[in-house]
Amino acid sequence: MEKWIGEAALREREEASFEELEGAMDRAVKQTEDNLRLYQGAFPEANSVGGFYPTGKNTDWTSGFWTGELWISYDYEKGPEKKSFLLSEGEKAVLSFSRRMEERHYIDHHDMGFLFLPSCVYAWRLTGNRTARETALLAAEQLKSRYRAEGRYIQAWGEMRSEGNARLIIDCLLNLPLLYWASEESGRSEYREIAEIHTETTMRHILREDGSSWHTLFFDPKSGEFSHGATCQGYQDGSAWARGQSWGIYGTAIAYRNTKNADYLRDFRRISAYFLSHLPEDLCPYWDLSFGDGDKEEPRDSSSLAIAACGFLEMSRYLPREEAEYYSSLSKKLLKSLIDHYQVKDRQQSDGQLLHGTYAKKTPFNTCKNSGVDECVIWGDYFFMEALNRILRPGSMSYF
Repeated sequence: MEKWIGEAALREREEASFEELEGAMDRAVKQTEDNLRLYQGAFPEANSVGGFYPTGKNTDWTSGFWTGELWISYDYEKGPEKKSFLLSEGEKAVLSFSRRMEERHYIDHHDMGFLFLPSCVYAWRLTGNRTARETALLAAEQLKSRYRAEGRYIQAWGEMRSEGNARLIIDCLLNLPLLYWASEESGRSEYREIAEIHTETTMRHILREDGSSWHTLFFDPKSGEFSHGATCQGYQDGSAWARGQSWGIYGTAIAYRNTKNADYLRDFRRISAYFLSHLPEDLCPYWDLSFGDGDKEEPRDSSSLAIAACGFLEMSRYLPREEAEYYSSLSKKLLKSLIDHYQVKDRQQSDGQLLHGTYAKKTPFNTCKNSGVDECVIWGDYFFMEALNRILRPGSMSYF
């Protein structure tokens, strides 16, 4: 049995039809609206447990994704009564994020983009909510404060300059749009400059010769010189963590959008080719791209496919026509797999959107712990809805 079908075989696969995409989005919006009533202002945690999300306060790095589902539902929904309900709930969420910034609760990390883009920036763009705008600008300032000039990167985790934390991770490419937005909104160039410098540092070291990616890059804590790449959530150093690869796909599309640097277009093609050449028969990757068909004991990560679809749709806006059509078509093929095999269609089964995600799987060779293995993960739910809305309502709103 071949582990992977290869990119060439994707050309023969069927796209999701407009009706299938619309049906999937209708289900996703209904699930979001039902969850709003169920959660009663609480936030779902990062991953489900047995298919259902525990809920709590707005304290995790993932809280913005749930609020992003809400705002995408608001953008998509046509009924005035439902739209009014979503707006009211969205405004409550904005106040929660505003309090979080005021109290400085769990904001000493790089995930300010994941938190405040799909919550507050979306609210500002869609509704003109000024509290959302001011909160997002404060969040951008916090993200800027994570910059380490000696290494020309944004420190991912931990107290600034604390031992063992002279590192960045590939995920941060999706936090940088908060800085680009803040630069445009405030007129202050330093936000953009830091985003561009961090991207340059990341892309200089994050890709290997074959187009696979490191999860994390370490630097000398004093000189700032690059030290080495390693994994945290992949199977082992040298393998390709599936979600990291998809962060790279979407992240290089964002980098190209904001800089038009041809190097990032080249990087996008390389990282995409590696990802696409490591997909199994049903197109949904295993949690690490070293696994494929025949590795049945290993879990999938449906969130990786949703993120990649968003990245392909984003980059298709800037490519020559033939290549743009290829990636746009590819996204619909990936979404068909998610709709057919991974979307939740029975609320008795799960209150999430996508089944078979993986937050983190512990191995003898990585540094994470088991969390959300073969569960719904909140970012997978969000990016699935983003990809659907991008196709069904092109140009209706801006995303990351």
